[in-house]
Amino acid sequence: MQVVLVEPEIPGNTGNISRLCAANHVTLHLVEPLGFSLEDKYLKRAGLDYWDLLDLHIHPNYEALEASLPPTARYWYATTKGGRSYASVTYREDDVLVFGKETKGLPEELLRAHPERCIRIPMIDEARSLNLSNAVAIISYEMLRQTGFPGLRQEGEIPKGDGDEHV
Repeated sequence: MQVVLVEPEIPGNTGNISRLCAANHVTLHLVEPLGFSLEDKYLKRAGLDYWDLLDLHIHPNYEALEASLPPTARYWYATTKGGRSYASVTYREDDVLVFGKETKGLPEELLRAHPERCIRIPMIDEARSLNLSNAVAIISYEMLRQTGFPGLRQEGEIPKGDGDEHV
């Protein structure tokens, strides 16, 4: 699974998404220009100590991103203009989720070129959009759920107490 952020602007959002991708063994692609430095303290703080777990790729433009991925990859473009819900899609492990910049979303020409691949998160008309890191989390977890959470631990273990726990 791949997550793509096209021209992200807010370091905290990208840091949160980086942490999400690292924790779920999802490759993250950033398409330049970025609205921040990769050394930004807010970016680093949001990603905490997960940076060494992240498979991160930086691309100078969208064409370079496409050239780096297999030609058989299916792209899904997250947009409030999408004609179908993200939950109506049947995802595959090698799919690519593409998200736009916080202030403008994805370029209109990209959306017009792929209307059948434009997906949205249902919400009321009065809400312009969700926070980018929330949108990535919602859609990526649906993809992970559908594909059986490949390589991820699904069960935890509640510690056994000494009998003096407080309720």
